[in-house]
Amino acid sequence: MMLSGFAVVLVSAAAMIAAPRAPEPRPRIVVLGDSLASGRGIGGANAFPAVLQQKLDQEGLEYEVVNAGVSGDTSTGAVRRYEHLLDGSVRILVIELGANDGLRGIPVDRMKENLGRIIETAQRRGITVLLCRMEALPIYGWDYTVAFHKAFDELGRRFDVPMVPFILMNVIGNRDLMQPDRAHPNAAGARAIADNIWPHLRPLLTRTLAQQ
Repeated sequence: MMLSGFAVVLVSAAAMIAAPRAPEPRPRIVVLGDSLASGRGIGGANAFPAVLQQKLDQEGLEYEVVNAGVSGDTSTGAVRRYEHLLDGSVRILVIELGANDGLRGIPVDRMKENLGRIIETAQRRGITVLLCRMEALPIYGWDYTVAFHKAFDELGRRFDVPMVPFILMNVIGNRDLMQPDRAHPNAAGARAIADNIWPHLRPLLTRTLAQQ
């Protein structure tokens, strides 16, 4: 009986050793953004995070892009929801926020405080941050527009984060790249946004994989 029991233990142990391990989760890139990321009017499958995923796959880079874009979101809204998005295997956080702050005239200091809080939390967790600059139309005066622009420079210096100069460069105002509302990109515009982001995201990928 003792030998029989011992044999059972040996068989069980052998089975445990032979059992294949569950694959490690792919490192994640979280895009924390608004309707530009969520794909308002074109759907998430055509939005720029999906295009970034295509670029990663084409280059054989084993990352998973998580689209955490919410239409209409502001920096204040993002502060309420961002923390759980950083759980797990997140390696890079792309922050695409601020457009709605500018449209609503939210105080620049509040936006800067919100974005700073998100960046600081991500960096404490060892997550690389890529900040996307947004601009404010001069509907609240040039002083507001200038302060809004400078806020991103100040955040970049304070936290030493790389920054995409303006993701809507050569997109906004181009009828071929915008939906009829003139506020949101069409599918071609989303691809153009991804092209604007990619040269700033690409160098972070190899560096981040090397640190794992």
